[in-house]
Amino acid sequence: MAEPLLLIPGLMCTAALFEPQVTAFSDDRQVIVADHTGADDMPTIASQILAEAPPRFALAGLSMGVYLALEITSLAPDRVTRLALLDGKARPDTADELAARKGLLKMADEGRYLNITYDILLSRLVAAGRSLEPELRDTIIQMATDTGVAVFRRQMAAIINRRNYLAELPNISCPTLVLTGEVDEITPPEYARETAGRIPHARLVLIPGCGHLCTLEAPDTVNLAMRSWLDEM
Repeated sequence: MAEPLLLIPGLMCTAALFEPQVTAFSDDRQVIVADHTGADDMPTIASQILAEAPPRFALAGLSMGVYLALEITSLAPDRVTRLALLDGKARPDTADELAARKGLLKMADEGRYLNITYDILLSRLVAAGRSLEPELRDTIIQMATDTGVAVFRRQMAAIINRRNYLAELPNISCPTLVLTGEVDEITPPEYARETAGRIPHARLVLIPGCGHLCTLEAPDTVNLAMRSWLDEM
């Protein structure tokens, strides 16, 4: 059987984020969706994931999962056979991005946790108009509901206090896929171009008409790119 595939979801996301990929790749390999809910800093979460992971594995993360994938690759480069970074970035937040995150935490503190998804994130997580699609909308809302406010606070603390990964990108030597939606508002394509440009021989894929949650919005395109990445020698 092929190497295991370890998937790390984003903020306020659960294993449902990767349901199309689990279905697509489970026939020929073990596919594991990591638990990224148990701590409030990236090194601890990464260490927890590594403690449960196979000895060696292909690693893919989306959004917050990109930060954790880079943290894991830094902590245990010999265990990561290949790396996929989906709709994320390696650089720190801008002042405006940091202020926006703190605003979401304030909403949670005020008892408006689910309003974060309904009123702010839903229209930004996917391409324009797609948040009205019932199945996609229901999946996003259910993931946020299942995550809950306590985990949200821990995840957000880890994101806010993460380190800058840019300087470490040239050290990545395994086959690497950097993929993002062309209309991703949360981590626009310039972040993907920057990341791919600093990783030796990384392959950059931009998906037209796709927003931030590419695995759910464009599963066939994502799976095709990931299959090519998994087969790369």
